[in-house]
Amino acid sequence: MNELLPLPRDQHKIDADHLNLLAIFHFVGAGLAVLGILFLLAHYMMMHAVFANPDVWKNQKQPMPVPPEQIFAMMKWFYLAGAAWFVASGGLNVISGLGLRTRKGRTFSLVVAGINCLYIPLGTLLGVFTIVVLLRDSVRELYAAGAHGDGKS
Repeated sequence: MNELLPLPRDQHKIDADHLNLLAIFHFVGAGLAVLGILFLLAHYMMMHAVFANPDVWKNQKQPMPVPPEQIFAMMKWFYLAGAAWFVASGGLNVISGLGLRTRKGRTFSLVVAGINCLYIPLGTLLGVFTIVVLLRDSVRELYAAGAHGDGKS
């Protein structure tokens, strides 16, 4: 007869804690996007040093089918696309984190969570956990209460 009674759970408190954690992790995801941009910049500078130096290409036994300048010109487009992707992803994560904190833009945060799933493995974890939390009925109620101005959040 020494059974323990279950502890009462305040689901709104748990949901609020989960949403606050998810907001922080979205901000961390935005920070990782900044690190991605810095990595791209370092890689660009390294490749620029290699492809812009004609001494590297002088002692080749066979001539290059495509001049190094043209190769690097094509690579610049990939760097630009990667940087644009990181900037967009970081910006979306910041906006989503702010929305999670203020309980606004639930659908937007779900879309960003889907995009985050592309970043294996950390983004996938963040995306899946965001989707799981945002699809709870109790979280929908929190967002609905915030949208109606009840002041519950």
